[in-house]
Amino acid sequence: MLNPSPPALPPRRDTEPVRVPVMDVTLDRRGLLYGLTFATLLTIAVYFGSQRFHGFDGALAGYCFATIFALFGVVYRYVVWLQRPPTRMYWKRGWQLFWQPGQRLHNMGLFFKAGWEKMIEQRFIRRRSRKRWLAHQLIFWGCIIAILITFPLTFGWLRFESDFAKPSDYMIVLMGQRLDFFTFPARSALGWLIMHGLNVAAVLCLGGIALVLGRRIKDEAELATQRFDNDILPLILLFAVSVTGMMLTASNLFLDGKFYYWITTTHAVTVYLWLLYLPFGKFFHIFQRIANVGVWFYKAAGANGPQAKCARCDTEYMSQMQQDDLKTILPDLGLDYTHSQVGNWQNLCPSCRRKLLTLNQFRATGKEFM
Repeated sequence: MLNPSPPALPPRRDTEPVRVPVMDVTLDRRGLLYGLTFATLLTIAVYFGSQRFHGFDGALAGYCFATIFALFGVVYRYVVWLQRPPTRMYWKRGWQLFWQPGQRLHNMGLFFKAGWEKMIEQRFIRRRSRKRWLAHQLIFWGCIIAILITFPLTFGWLRFESDFAKPSDYMIVLMGQRLDFFTFPARSALGWLIMHGLNVAAVLCLGGIALVLGRRIKDEAELATQRFDNDILPLILLFAVSVTGMMLTASNLFLDGKFYYWITTTHAVTVYLWLLYLPFGKFFHIFQRIANVGVWFYKAAGANGPQAKCARCDTEYMSQMQQDDLKTILPDLGLDYTHSQVGNWQNLCPSCRRKLLTLNQFRATGKEFM
């Protein structure tokens, strides 16, 4: 154990120039390459999946182009995000731990378990608040249902046709293949759910939006920290998409098609804005959550592995793997915590760091700590 006396502060050097961080606005080449690659692959999939555009609806071309751009933006930002030193280390360690010899089958089960708990069931939100969890679940499943219906229809991969033998029934045409084994009456309950699936998704999203807005209006903690571009704007866009989509059905069923063209144009604009906002706004955390499953592996492996002990009080305070990774990552971020007495400030637990800060403050003022 080292001497518990606080290490001396390094002398101040007024002659050293002050380094002002400069924001890098250049495009990332790797992100561009991956983004263009995935956008190209999706375009090829649309071409062949719609039987060389035979089953592609030209009226949905704008939605298709906006989706391809959104995919490019998501992939570009994801690649750039993965290149950040902390994220890159988590990503690297996560795969190393996942592919450990003799543990791959076990890790596969843990992967699906973590994916279910954190992506589908979202237990970490339910522990915080059941009302918040319900809001997330409504919005999550509303978006999932909408995506599963909208994207295949937009790409020309999915369409509905009348059954030749019984014209009142519909069948699904998937990738140009008629699924004769699955037909349903157009006026049945199943037919209603299929034809109004987007309306069901819109109702779920609106319910979740109402709960979220209620919390953001009444919760003082939310009012103090929320931002319009990050917290309110995504709700406005999602609300606009849901309402205008339901207005299309209302125009057909109750207004004899009145205002349909105006509603269609408005709905298209709201969807375009939502898709363009997707890679750059709060909804991007949906894709980040996928990589966070690897963080769960990292923490589980660290908890079961060797633990790092504080060089001052000899208390275990983090995993040895995390301590070693911090010593590797922080210099890349311009934070060099090496020190002659303790080797590295990361060798001290948080409690001792706070204590040494207080002791050094007394030393700097020429007073003795009692």
